[in-house]
Amino acid sequence: MGVNIKAGGQASGARRRRGRRHAPMSDINVTPMVDVMLVLMIIFMVAAPLLQVGVPIELPQSKGKQLKSSQEPLAISVKTDGSVYIGETPIELDEIAAKLKAIAKNGYDEQIFVRGDKGATYGVVMRVMGRISAGGFHKLSLVTEVEEGG
Repeated sequence: MGVNIKAGGQASGARRRRGRRHAPMSDINVTPMVDVMLVLMIIFMVAAPLLQVGVPIELPQSKGKQLKSSQEPLAISVKTDGSVYIGETPIELDEIAAKLKAIAKNGYDEQIFVRGDKGATYGVVMRVMGRISAGGFHKLSLVTEVEEGG
């Protein structure tokens, strides 16, 4: 247990500690970033189911491939009682073409999804599609759920 004492009367280790006392820390603290990312992930997980467009309807099932689309399409829903909605807004059958022209960002090239409830009559869904087609829109798609089972 010896101490190394120099002429000034200080230990040689004291001088080295004084230099290290103000040295910058070279480690990055990632804890705040991880906390923020976890909060954002939870927010998006809760908000994602709420972003579904349209009124709740029970879609029929069919076999087929999903269409690829790079933008958000307009959705028109037909409920079992024959009521028609653009998004979540109820609309009269004769006003469909005029409302679509006002809403469509790409003009007549706008992709339009028709969502018909499983219990809706074929005639009502066809009348809706006829009004859309008569309004000048020709990119129509019928929305169904993927068929379960073989």
